[in-house]
Amino acid sequence: MASGASGQIRNMATVAGNVLQRTRCTYFYDRDGAHCNKRNPGEGCDALQGVHRMHAVLGASSACIATHPSDMCVALAALDAVVHLQGVGGTRQVPFTGFHLLPEDRPERETVLQPGELITAIEIPALAFGANSTYRKVRDRASYAFALVSVAAALEVRDGVVSDVRLALGGVAHRPWRASTLEQMLRGQPADAVHFEAAARAEMVDARPLRDNAFKIPLAQRTIVAVLDRLATAHS
Repeated sequence: MASGASGQIRNMATVAGNVLQRTRCTYFYDRDGAHCNKRNPGEGCDALQGVHRMHAVLGASSACIATHPSDMCVALAALDAVVHLQGVGGTRQVPFTGFHLLPEDRPERETVLQPGELITAIEIPALAFGANSTYRKVRDRASYAFALVSVAAALEVRDGVVSDVRLALGGVAHRPWRASTLEQMLRGQPADAVHFEAAARAEMVDARPLRDNAFKIPLAQRTIVAVLDRLATAHS
């Protein structure tokens, strides 16, 4: 994950801190002049008509279009990680893909973490084909930049056919976006560009871009295909 953040940040960061980091939306951080439903529920979202090139195209709502900034969380979503929590009522486990919430009409609620709960561990189940995996981050510059689109993927190919696949996207949604539609389409299909492209299009079919971020849709599709093609080639 050398593409994540900078060396200085990685040396200081904690796993739980990464999982719980908040959006880097400039309107969320502008407490003096910007309206933000995440910061002050019911106030409005200035990003909708403002500068939103970096914002979400999947799973957004009229209340919030911010994206989750983490790189590591994209990989954890792809790998079926489990979040272990402990609170006054005991312990519980939450699938990583269900830990972060979509904004809907309550963007101030970012995770399922309850008051008084702590993250005590992140469990990554063994994945037989995990060695054939990669993470690709597309950004404006080589360092100190958040993802425009990122892809974490693992692929298993047998006799030229996709037997299993895990894939998640970053930079496109309010939470790390598990590409379940793509995964279902690819299993049992030939591991070639034609099927990769069709699955990538299907995954992005519900994308709803705004004025300045429509480029993320074809960018995500191309990045998905490039990542899967590389993994399929490495597997052969």
